[in-house]
Parts: sequence; structure tokens; C-alpha cells
Amino acid sequence: MSKAAEIDIVSVSKIYGATTAVEDISLKIPAGTYCCLLGPSGCGKTSTLRMIAGHESISSGDVRLGNIVVTDLPPARRGTAMMFQSYALFPHLDLIDNVAFSLKMKGVGKEERRAKALVMLKLMQMEAYAGRRPAQLSGGQQQRVALARALITDPEALLLDEPLSALDPFLKIRMRAELKKLQTSLGITFVHVTHSQEEAMALADLIVVMNDGRIEQAAHPRIVFERPATAFVARFMGDHNVVSGRVSGSRNGMVVFDVPGGASLAASGQGRAIGAPIDIAIRTDHVRIRGSTVKLSVNGAGIEDFTVIVDDTSFFAKPVAVGDAVPIAWDAEDAIVLGHLDS
Repeated sequence: MSKAAEIDIVSVSKIYGATTAVEDISLKIPAGTYCCLLGPSGCGKTSTLRMIAGHESISSGDVRLGNIVVTDLPPARRGTAMMFQSYALFPHLDLIDNVAFSLKMKGVGKEERRAKALVMLKLMQMEAYAGRRPAQLSGGQQQRVALARALITDPEALLLDEPLSALDPFLKIRMRAELKKLQTSLGITFVHVTHSQEEAMALADLIVVMNDGRIEQAAHPRIVFERPATAFVARFMGDHNVVSGRVSGSRNGMVVFDVPGGASLAASGQGRAIGAPIDIAIRTDHVRIRGSTVKLSVNGAGIEDFTVIVDDTSFFAKPVAVGDAVPIAWDAEDAIVLGHLDS
């Protein structure tokens, strides 16, 4: 396979009429990275992928693959290949001709392109089905054929638009492992769009969390989970409580802030102006109740739906009932001060 390409997205926007789908995003995806664009429907992740591929024009900004600015190049000249959500296989062609189709369009001779297609089908462990048509295959088998067809062009980057969404839960997990193994063995850059946090955590070296056309955070999965950058990331990734308030002062290297309802809290951090809005995130398993750490939802002191994860031995040793008042605590360093995209 070709050497992997670094993908550099520079101040890219996509505007449809009065709607801004992607707003001035910049992102570097290192060569050979498995990158997941993650976020809810309508966040701009698929538009971003399609702009990298050349299937969508760029309203402003540039996309660079390696040392080449590809902003105005057609898809076939970019060094990328795209695997679509629907797989888009030709129902009237057998698997060899499906996989070889792009080489046929480039004028490669029949014998050469069919030989290359068979090599790709072997890579996907599908050579035994070479004479079949797509309707005779399972969903997972069709996905392998679509991957073979994308990879036969020898791309520097493979772009995948929700490739696992049509598969049943068991097959999703199996194909997830196969995608990761394939990317590792090929060594090329993968950019994979998904709305599944679990999928992104399992696959990615780099997770890019998008919301409302902007990048909220781009980092290694462990950093995104353990140190979310914004309140949106903390809530979207789950397993975090997010508490919002306004800064009232500082104390011993910590920022002090008030929440609606009158409570005053502190978190590790400084440099915040008095009166400024502040969000903090605390992992649900870093909160203690009655000195211990079953899943409880607590409300009070101006904070709603605060979740505490307690091991069942501790809980049933000192059970609490609905309506009980309970003191909760966490270590100051476990409270992560979150950023704001506008700040």
C-alpha cells in the first residue's frame, strides 16, 4: 500500500444557503492514524468527511493531503477512497467486477484488474465468493467487498461514512475488530464517521468530537474520556456529572464558584474572572457517598440529576432510600474545569 497521508484541514467551512454545516474548523490528522469524527446527527461530521473526499465543495478554507492542497481536485485525483454507508455495490456484477470497477474506469486491462481484484478479495477473506453477486452475501460480507473496492485504488487515506450502522450488534463488534486490524496492517490513514461513543473509543487513535458544525475536542480517546474539554464533550461521552455556576473567588489555588440554589463549590484551577460562567465535570465513579464509593441520582443545593456510582457492598451496608439526605464528596483534583468554545 501507499505511504499514509497526513490530512490537514485549515479553516474549513461549509455553508448551504443560510445554514452553516461546518464552521471554520482546523484539524491535523497525522499519517497512519485511525481518526473517528464523533457527534450527534447534524453536527457536521459527514459534511467534513465528504469535503476531505471531494464529494462536497468547500465554502472556505483548504484541505491538504500530505504536501498537496486538494481543495479543488476531483475525488479520483486526491489519493483518498471513500466507503459509503450503503456500500453502493452493483447488484448485476459479481464480486470481482464490483471490486475492479474503478480500475475499469481508469482503463486498466481486464486481466490485470481482475487479478488485482482477486488479491483484494483474498485480503478480505472473500475469494471463495468471487463469482457471487452482492444479493447472495450477508451484510458483513457486503461490507468486506465494499472495503476491497475502496482499497484497490491504493489510497493514502480511507474515508468511512458510518460503515457499521447497518450491521446487527454482534456483527458490529466483530467488524470493529476487523477494521482496526486492517488499518494497523495497511498502515494508512482511516477517517471514520460515527455517532457511537463506544465505537469511537474502541477504534480511534484520535477522536474528534463535533457539535453544531464545530470541533469541541480532538484528542486521544483516553484524554477525551478522562479530561473532557467542554460541557458538551463531558455530557456526550457520558459517565460525567456537569455542574454549572459563576465564579465567586479563589482559594488555595482553586477556583470557587456558586451554583443556583446557594451552594458554593471549589475546583482545581485559576485565572477565572469573578462573575464569569464556569462548568466543571466530575466522573460518576469519583464521587463518594457517606465515605464510600449501586448507581444513585441525587438532587439538591441547586444541582439536578447528579449521579454517584457506589459499589453494592458499601451501599447495602448503609442503604439509603428515596428522599434521604446524603452528604457527597469528591477530591478537588477530580473536578475538571471545562472550557467554552467562545472563550
